[in-house]
Amino acid sequence: MSEYTLDARNSLCPMPVIKTQNRVNELHPGDTLTVTCTDPGALNDIPAWCRINGHEVIETREAGNEVIITIRVCG
Repeated sequence: MSEYTLDARNSLCPMPVIKTQNRVNELHPGDTLTVTCTDPGALNDIPAWCRINGHEVIETREAGNEVIITIRVCG
């Protein structure tokens, strides 16, 4: 299991989700990906994408104007 990060700051919807999807496709089950965004919609959009695609949201938080979402790649 490895940990990865993705900088999706200054990207507007739907790009944070697309960037997340593209990065997850390169990872293996059990890996984690922490995505940092400035688009507040990502707080809902990325977890919704995870539910649809069977990935686990480990944590969502806000720090200033950033949204930080950590997901575990599944199956």
